[in-house]
Amino acid sequence: MSINVNAVENVILFGDSLMAGYGLPQEKHLSVVLQNKLVNNGYNIEIINGSVSGSTSAGGLNRVEWSLSEPNIDLMILGLGANDMLRGISPTETEKNLEKIIQISKQKNIDVILAGMIAPTTHGVNYKKKFDNIYPSLAKKYDLDLIPFLLEGVVLKPELNQDDGMHPNAKGTLIISDTLEKSIISFIKK
Repeated sequence: MSINVNAVENVILFGDSLMAGYGLPQEKHLSVVLQNKLVNNGYNIEIINGSVSGSTSAGGLNRVEWSLSEPNIDLMILGLGANDMLRGISPTETEKNLEKIIQISKQKNIDVILAGMIAPTTHGVNYKKKFDNIYPSLAKKYDLDLIPFLLEGVVLKPELNQDDGMHPNAKGTLIISDTLEKSIISFIKK
């Protein structure tokens, strides 16, 4: 039996390396794993991988119009900002870029779930505070569902990450896909 709640049929993952499947074989990419989980649980939802490894929020803004031009996208999981943080890009710039992506998505009648990131103190405590506030602030302003920290349960666990310590391995991807599946199901049942 296939469940089609509120007609959410096509979900685009719009993020960076984490969502793009960096370093993993195609069948272990987050989009494929998440798609399989949803189908196995009876949900008729197609997951579109609109993510690009190494992408920043500015890169996402540059490609969002094209990425959202695919027909019948109902929901975007917006997971950009980690590369901005790693590069020390101003949190103000990251927030402006993410806000513009949200606005473009809303103009196209595509709902958004915001997948947040949390900064380490590498660039200082003040940077961390500003960066960490981006996602809850935008979620509140635009009344979006928020995943506070997409890497919850995966970050800093060597057994769940590739050798670089930053990108999830297949086991880590399973945990992230669980988080996304719960968020999508929660969203469609509202």
